[in-house]
Parts: sequence; C-alpha cells; structure tokens
Amino acid sequence: MLAAGAVLWLPGRAKKGGKRIGRPRLALIHRPKYDDWSLPKGKLDAGEGWTQAALREVWEETGMRCVLGVELPAQHYLAQGRPKEVRYWAAVPVAGSFTPNREVDRLEWLPAGKARARLTHERDRVLVDALLEVLGARPVRQKAERPEKAEKAGKTRGA
Repeated sequence: MLAAGAVLWLPGRAKKGGKRIGRPRLALIHRPKYDDWSLPKGKLDAGEGWTQAALREVWEETGMRCVLGVELPAQHYLAQGRPKEVRYWAAVPVAGSFTPNREVDRLEWLPAGKARARLTHERDRVLVDALLEVLGARPVRQKAERPEKAEKAGKTRGA
C-alpha cells in the first residue's frame, strides 16, 4: 500500500519586542474513524504520483492548498497486516480553510511540543522532529512520554 502526506506548518509568531520568532505551529487532524490525532495523509490513486497525492490529501483532509517543501523521512509499517509506505513532505498552506468532513472532524494548529505530545502514533512524532531539524529549530524538550497519556489526550480533546 502506498500513501503520501505532509506536515503542514506555519512560522511561529513574533515574540514581544519582535526580535525573536516562536516555534512553528503544526496542523494536526483528528480522524473519528480511528479516534486518533495524526498528520494529513492518504493512499495514492491509480496513476497518481507521490507529490500529487500529498497535495490532494492535504486539500481533502484540511481544505487547504499548500506548497510542498523538502521531503521528510518515509515511514514503513504494517496496516491491516499489509506493508505500507508513506512519504511525507514539509508543507506551507497558501489558501483555503478547514471544514469538518467525514474523514476529519477537527484540525488544530499547535506549537511543535504540544503537537508532538498530542500525536497518537510515535511514527508521527519522528516527522515533527525531522521538520524541526529541517527548519533549523531547536528540538522539542521531551518529557518521558507515556502512550496512555497521549491516548487520553487524543480521546478527551477529540470529542
């Protein structure tokens, strides 16, 4: 199974005095079918290229048109017992707005640390770290993350 997606991000806001810019904010989506917090992604359509699929999936799941930047690490894992490869890109939105839909009922823009903690799957956290590295941003200080804490955060905020 082949899929593509993006880590949609916005530059951080200017700090008081305007001398520093805060951490970038990332778009996380909540998928009610899986009750998880994730990044926009989906399967390639027949004859579709990787980047076309990434752009389409971001638009379908977030309502936003974006510009793809650097490619981030690919993910390989089993989904329903079958091998799955997902390729991701850093992406910046240029138009559009979110409207809840059948696949995605919530979208939240979060600073990198909060986004990392909210994500349900560890494999998505790796993409946050990769984006920060590409942007030259400081890595997120990580507390000992407990999977049950991330699950609880997703379920209580995803309703």
